Amino acid sequence: MSRSPLEVADIVRHYGDAYLARYGAVTSTAQYRVLRAVAQCRTAVLGGHKSQCDRCGHEEISYNSCRNRHCPKCQGSAQAAWLAARERELLDVPYCHVVFTLPAPLSPLTLQNPRVVYNLLFQAVAETLQTIARDPKHLGAEIGFLGVLHTWGQTLHHHPHIHCLVPAGGLAVDGTAWVPCPKRFFLPVRVLSRLFRRTFLTALRQAAVQERLSMQGQCQRWRTPSAWGQWLTSLQQMEWVVYAKPPMSGPQAILQYLARYTHRIAITNRRLLALEQGQVTFRWKDYQHGNRQRTMTLDAVEFLRRFLLHVLPHGFQRTRHYGLFANGVRQVKLPLCRRVLEQASPRSPVITAASEATTPGPSRPSRSDVCPICHVGQMQVQDTWFPQRTALDDSRRRLLFDTS
Repeated sequence: MSRSPLEVADIVRHYGDAYLARYGAVTSTAQYRVLRAVAQCRTAVLGGHKSQCDRCGHEEISYNSCRNRHCPKCQGSAQAAWLAARERELLDVPYCHVVFTLPAPLSPLTLQNPRVVYNLLFQAVAETLQTIARDPKHLGAEIGFLGVLHTWGQTLHHHPHIHCLVPAGGLAVDGTAWVPCPKRFFLPVRVLSRLFRRTFLTALRQAAVQERLSMQGQCQRWRTPSAWGQWLTSLQQMEWVVYAKPPMSGPQAILQYLARYTHRIAITNRRLLALEQGQVTFRWKDYQHGNRQRTMTLDAVEFLRRFLLHVLPHGFQRTRHYGLFANGVRQVKLPLCRRVLEQASPRSPVITAASEATTPGPSRPSRSDVCPICHVGQMQVQDTWFPQRTALDDSRRRLLFDTS
């Protein structure tokens, strides 16, 4: 009998109590809800239904998904649906991939104030790209882009950065022409980096003046004006990383990039290798040494601590659209772009292959109405179970991970 694949849910069920015993006092409500959602996903706790084939009598029991955006098992179908909605917004031009990264010294302040700092990061990225693109010395055009926040590195350490997918060009100021970017690059990376650093630090200073930043824990060292000023000066003197790939063309390449970044989470179940004697072993890619595949083993509680570092505040939008793609103007701007590009209508659907190629197996949508045994009959729902009502344990002293 083959062994069932290891899942993050297994680690939560076995070591969730141990994690809360160590870190329960600093575990947020959002993190606690993620632990419970991941542990209960596709179990009897969340309800489900029994189906039977009307031809051969084959029966199947299916449990409901938690649909939490941090759950490794719930991203495939959400990814496909999102891509289907975005497909008609793609312009038939080359696209660029630009990444803006916050320096590591900002990590304590970011973890203490995630909503404030991540919003400042989005604002700084948007202002930087749009300001440089509008400058006649560089592009002299209005651009649009999609920004996706990722907060992790390959080993689950805190590494906040925003992936931007940008058409390689923009709409002329007077709206009469499409201005393409140079063939080998989008915008000068060094210029982007300098403006990104200045824009973010200016906004961070303003947030501190407005008392929107909490200075607890490791951040207490910056409470005095002198310490805060010295720290900001040290950040100003650092090189801030902005990375840009050469423009890529073709709808398949663009869709694969969209699928790769929009619904990615800190770690997928496919990267997990073993859970033995309280230790979790997983694969990671070493980008600094030729993208070599390596393995790392962590204490299970430490693994969960790192995993929960990447739980976003409730309601926080990690995917945002700007410029030509902004919600308030896209219905007007995108048709205008197609007219000047002489694209009569949105491209024909090409999403199926791209989305299926990038959707994890366990979450991939399937035709549940056709019997998997006889392939002729239809699966009919015979019985339905509703989710069990369980109150959130705010005291953190009793973990409701029982999925029996």
